[in-house]
Amino acid sequence: MYADLRGTSEKPRKSPIGVPDDPGKVPGFPTVSADSRGEARMISWHICYREAGSLPVPSLWLDVFQKIKALGYTGVSFYSDWALLEGEQGDFSAEGVFAFEPFFEAASTAGIYLLARPGPYINAEVSGGGYPGWLQRTKAKLRTPQYLNFTDNYVRNIGRIIAKAQITNGGPIILFQPENEYSQATSDVTFPDREYFQAVEDQYREAGIVVPFISNDAAPRGYLAPRTGTGSVDIYGHDAYPLGFDCANPYTWPDGALPLGFRTLHLEQSPSTPFSLVEFQGAIAEDRTISREKYSEAKLEANFLRVSPAYLTATPGNASNGSFSNTAAIATTQLRGKMTHFYVVRHAAYNSLNKTTYTLTIPTSAGNVTIPQLSRGLTLNGRDSKIHVTDYNVGDYTLLYSSAEIFTWKTYKDKTVLILYGGTNETHEAAFSGSTAFHVLEGARVRSKVKNDALIINWDGAYNYWILDLPATSPYNNYTTSDPSSVIVRAGYLLRTATVSNDSLLLTGDLNRTTPIEIIGGGPQPCTSLSFNGRRVGTTTNSYGVVTGTLVFNKPHIPLPDLTNLEWKSINSLPEIEADYDDSAWPNADLAKTMNPRDLDTPTSLYGSDYGFNAGNLLFRGHFISAGNEANFTLRTQGGAAYGVSVFLNSTFLGSWVGNGTGFEYNQTLTLPSLNAGQPAVITVLQDNMGLDENFVVGTDQMKQPRGILDYVLFGRPQSAVEWKITGNLGGEDYRDGARGPLNEGGLYAERLGFHLPRPPTTGSGWGRGKPMNGSSTAGVNFYTTSFELDLPTGYDIPLSFVFTNSTPNDMGVSSFRSQLYVNGYQFGKYVSNIGPQTSFPVPEGILNYHGTNYVALSLWALDARGAKIEDLQLVSTAVIQSGYGPVELSPMPAYEERVGAY
Repeated sequence: MYADLRGTSEKPRKSPIGVPDDPGKVPGFPTVSADSRGEARMISWHICYREAGSLPVPSLWLDVFQKIKALGYTGVSFYSDWALLEGEQGDFSAEGVFAFEPFFEAASTAGIYLLARPGPYINAEVSGGGYPGWLQRTKAKLRTPQYLNFTDNYVRNIGRIIAKAQITNGGPIILFQPENEYSQATSDVTFPDREYFQAVEDQYREAGIVVPFISNDAAPRGYLAPRTGTGSVDIYGHDAYPLGFDCANPYTWPDGALPLGFRTLHLEQSPSTPFSLVEFQGAIAEDRTISREKYSEAKLEANFLRVSPAYLTATPGNASNGSFSNTAAIATTQLRGKMTHFYVVRHAAYNSLNKTTYTLTIPTSAGNVTIPQLSRGLTLNGRDSKIHVTDYNVGDYTLLYSSAEIFTWKTYKDKTVLILYGGTNETHEAAFSGSTAFHVLEGARVRSKVKNDALIINWDGAYNYWILDLPATSPYNNYTTSDPSSVIVRAGYLLRTATVSNDSLLLTGDLNRTTPIEIIGGGPQPCTSLSFNGRRVGTTTNSYGVVTGTLVFNKPHIPLPDLTNLEWKSINSLPEIEADYDDSAWPNADLAKTMNPRDLDTPTSLYGSDYGFNAGNLLFRGHFISAGNEANFTLRTQGGAAYGVSVFLNSTFLGSWVGNGTGFEYNQTLTLPSLNAGQPAVITVLQDNMGLDENFVVGTDQMKQPRGILDYVLFGRPQSAVEWKITGNLGGEDYRDGARGPLNEGGLYAERLGFHLPRPPTTGSGWGRGKPMNGSSTAGVNFYTTSFELDLPTGYDIPLSFVFTNSTPNDMGVSSFRSQLYVNGYQFGKYVSNIGPQTSFPVPEGILNYHGTNYVALSLWALDARGAKIEDLQLVSTAVIQSGYGPVELSPMPAYEERVGAY
């Protein structure tokens, strides 16, 4: 419900913006920061991982920032991934899709502050925790003083880039986090090592960082909190994932996992700084759509916090069951302010799915009140949580209490607008001190009554609105101020920006259907003209100044190709098992020692990183002269969670390890066919590298866990009887594709030759017609490529995804396989049929050319003797959004050129 409040009442005191004591209900609780523009800021953080591999389209970064700003958020934290920027030791490169300057510019344009988190260790669920693979060749223990010399080049370069974009230089960066989750260690290292952490801070200060340092402890342990000695940060922060990471069962919430002591710990550990929860994952989907329920919830909470400064200074009590409510099934936490109190309500069993009816008896300035007064009870559904308020300041009015939650309120020259909401089929009640006049501008079944000099309003319903800040004068521009000029609009899918020009209101935004629009407050008075995405909208204005109109969605024709009907070309991408294959150009796996902390169990190293191969598939070829008695071959490999491996003797398939979700290494014994004494033979091993381990626990050097062959036994023969060759991506750390970066391609034959790039030489030797939907009838790797034209309508955001038909292996003929997807040369997905569960791989415009030719390539690695095929693959649109965002530029797409030295 929203209402226009008019009349007179005593104006309550305003609570200043202050330091929050506890996050209460709200994830991503805002911190308060004073900036060089001289005002206190309420900053709501929204995690946005800025790896170019996630969204390598710089012209779309503003789109994401605007969607975050539309939530009511004012800040974004971002990682930078060392492995993407210094793939070869000493060669730092931040250009093209890896450049930071367009990212910072987009943040400034949207009015988003930034928290920089460059590590050098970031964790972040990325390969190596952000560490480049060449660190596996260092003896220095990671995340200790021993390894700092290896970080110098990265820190110096990334530090200078970030320093230029600090708020002190007119940029968007207001906070900086050195390291990440420095929270746990083995007993044989000093921890926390204050001298180490101070050295990391000093590196960044020397690079020009002057903004405050914030930390992110993996749990509230208080490490390196302010004023605790050497290495202390300016603001202490932590994260917490109390329900764990059971992605396969996201609706299963364990008992007894809800932390209740955060505030107590904060007061013990860092009472002088804001309570900061640094990590909360984004509500925007991978295809950039905002239809997730989490997006809507985040918007409700962020807007409430922006207009509720009393929440920041309220003191929370302990959760109690039944002390305020009439049932022990409801837990209520009171947050007491100087005048305003907040009551956070949830089920006592927080994982309950029950529907519970309850009442609250709470103190107000008018005495204790049991709510609701005009109906039988309030309703709490399942895992919902609510924030009820008492004596809440709404400009010149006092909201005595409200069971409905507050979305926003705003005072204008002629009125005060308040928006309250509740869940579907819930009844709510609000009361105003004094006989306040009000007008319901929208809401269903609203009843009102004056009781004990309070106006009580009772209704049911829930609504969707957008709060858009109007641009401020320099230096604020699009950044949110403490008291911004804002328009309140009820509209459709997304509103991005609002500006006022004389008596005209100009909006930009997105539609997914025809929708009514209402300008509830904040527009020019009178508003004689409304435009949306540059087109004038016919409007009417009612007696309360509400401007209404209709935004028309024009459904376009979306012509997408049927991938199964395209002409595909194919080539064998495992020629290494053919009898005449020549591997003389391959690197010899002849290092008798390794710099890796894991000692060798083989005569020479068979670790990929020892030869500069840190990502993607690895291939090994072991040559020996048969003695005629080799009965079997035992192989122990390590490739990370869900990796796979296939083994061949000459051209004979011996077997595979198809992988599972938890296996990091595997030991297998394979029966060999008969060999004649004196016969040359080759064992070929194709192995997946699913990324390097993270290095969360200091002292383990877990990131250095090698990828490759750990051990082998050729029955009846010494290990030295086998001489090995190794390859991965062409050039290893001296990678060939600078535009797409060091992690884009691996060691498959087609990758090494660049056939995954646009315009491959499909008329050359070895190529023929073949579709991945037909696949192969034997174990091995086929590589497929095709092209198609797109001509999608302008003025629309049409997210596209490549969707594999789920092909779970079974005994009825469906085989285990792995398929890598390349779009215009960029690797955008790996489908593993026996693991999954992802089958849909979004590819953004800018990688896909929406107005021209596109090249798609697929590898198909069949791990079973019967071969494999991709049952179906389609290009589908996940949404059709009529958008005011504007054109999207293509990312760099170097095409195929014959690679010198390719083998």
